[in-house]
Amino acid sequence: MPVYVQHEVLGKVGDVFDAHAIWQAPGLALFARRPLLRDLLERTPREQRGRAAVRCFSHITLMLPQEEVDDDRHLTRGARVRDLAQGLAALHQKDFGDLLQGDDVRYHVVGADRLEPGEVEVKFGHAVYLPAAGEAVQYTVAVSRDSAVWKTVCAIYPNQRLTLIGHDEHEATYAAPGWPFGAEGAVLLINDGPDAPLEVQVRPKDAFDCSWDAAAGYWTIKSRRGAVDATGAALRLLLRVTPVRPAATARPPAAVAKTPAAPARPAVWKPRAVLDSELTAVPLARDPAPQPAGAPPDATYAPVPRQRVALAALALPRLSRYRETGAQVLEIGLNRAFVPAAQAQDAIIGFAVDDQDELQAITPAGRERIAVPASFSPVDGTRVELAACAPALADRYCALLLLPQPPALPVAPGARFTFGRGAPMLAALRLLDSPRFVRNAAGTPPSSADRLGLSRDAFSFEAGPDGWLIARLSPTQALYHLDEQLAFVAAIDAATPEQPYRLPAGHHLVAGHYVLRFDA
Repeated sequence: MPVYVQHEVLGKVGDVFDAHAIWQAPGLALFARRPLLRDLLERTPREQRGRAAVRCFSHITLMLPQEEVDDDRHLTRGARVRDLAQGLAALHQKDFGDLLQGDDVRYHVVGADRLEPGEVEVKFGHAVYLPAAGEAVQYTVAVSRDSAVWKTVCAIYPNQRLTLIGHDEHEATYAAPGWPFGAEGAVLLINDGPDAPLEVQVRPKDAFDCSWDAAAGYWTIKSRRGAVDATGAALRLLLRVTPVRPAATARPPAAVAKTPAAPARPAVWKPRAVLDSELTAVPLARDPAPQPAGAPPDATYAPVPRQRVALAALALPRLSRYRETGAQVLEIGLNRAFVPAAQAQDAIIGFAVDDQDELQAITPAGRERIAVPASFSPVDGTRVELAACAPALADRYCALLLLPQPPALPVAPGARFTFGRGAPMLAALRLLDSPRFVRNAAGTPPSSADRLGLSRDAFSFEAGPDGWLIARLSPTQALYHLDEQLAFVAAIDAATPEQPYRLPAGHHLVAGHYVLRFDA
C-alpha cells in the first residue's frame, strides 16, 4: 500500500520556534543526527521520474509540545507560531521553488500533549491537505457503529483530492472515532472535483468489504477476516459523506420546515371513582376527529379457523400533552429480538421522547437528537424505521416506531374480547405496561407507561365474516384506523357493540402506544 501520510519525528531541537533549526542542520552535523524537515522532503518527493524528483510536497503540518504552544499563545498572542510557519514557508520556497509547479506552500503549527520539550513532529503526504484562508467546505464526513449516533471525522475541501481515514492520525489524515478494525487498513476518499462523485475505497482492498446503501445514504465497511465484537456481531463501520451547499444558496429541505405550534392543552384525568393506580392520562383533542371512511371496499375476506393480532409498531406520544401526570421522559430500548428490552443493558438501540416532544436515538455510543422520518440499522440485515404520523395523529403522537419482527398472538374466532390496561386479552402485546419505561418528575410516584393514553377497557374486537368488528368502550379512548401501509383512514368515534366499526383484515388500529394489526 502506498504511503499516503508521511509522519516523522525529528530529533531534539533547542528552540522549537527556530525555523532554521527545524529545516536543516548546519554543516556536516547532518550525518550525525536524524534528518530534519528539508531532508525528509527531499527524500520523499511527491512525484519523481527515475531517481529525479520533479515535484515536492507543499502542505506540512508541524506538531510542537502543547505546553510551549500554550505559553506562546499566552505571552505573545501566538506570534512565535506565526513567525515559525512563515519562516518555514520562506525556506521551503527558497530551496524547492523549482519543484513546486505553482503549488502554494502552506504550514500549519499545532500543539500535541504527547511531545516532550524540544520534540517536533511533521506530517505531510499525498493525503495531507491544508485549506486556504476562506476556502469553503465541500463535504463533511461522519462515522457510526450503529447508524444512530454519528460522530464527525473531518471536512473535505474542493481542492483536497485524497483523504485517508483510519485508526489514528499517525498513519492517516484523520482518525475515525470508534474505528473497530485495529491498526491495519484505512478508508480512502477520492475527490476529483465538484463535477465528479466522491469515490470511497478501502485499503488494502482484500481486508474489507465496502458497500453503498442507497436507501440509508451511507457506506457499510466490514472486515473480510470474520472479526466480531463482544456480542458476536460482525465488526463494521458506517461512513456518511454529506455535501455542503454554499450558504448563499442553501435552503432548508421541505421535510424539516416547521410551522408555529399551537399551545398544548393540559392533560386531564379520566373521571372515575376508583383508585389512583387505575387512572388513565387522556389528552384533550384539539380538533374534531374526522368521521369514519365511506362504504367498505369490495374485497372479500374468507374466514380461517384462527386469526391473530400483531403489534406492528409503537406510537411514541407527545409527552407535552401529559405534563400534569409528571411524566418527563418515555424511553424504549429494543433488544436483539427488536422488542422492548427488559433490562437497559440488553438494548442495542433505544428511543426517547421528552416533555418537549424532542426525540433521541440511544445506543452504546451515546445519544443523538433525531427527526422523523428516520431509519436505523443497529445490526446487519435489520432496519428500524421511525415513521412520521399522519396529521390526524400528530396532535397526540411524535412518530411511529415500526417493529421489524412484530410479535403476534392468536385469537379464537366466535367471541368478543376486550383490549385495555385492565384486560388480560393480548396482555403479552402490551410491552410498555411497566414503570421502567417512564421517568417521572421528583415526588411523582412511578406508574405504567400504559396510563398515558390507554384506558382500562379501551375497545372490544371480534372476528367477523368480512373483517374485524371494533367497538369503542371508553368515551375518552382515542382510536385510529390505519390501512395496510399504516396510512391514516379514520378516527373511530361512534362504534358500539351493537353498531361496531368494521376493520378490514390486515389493517391497523392505534390505541394508546400500540399499533395493532388485525390479520385474518
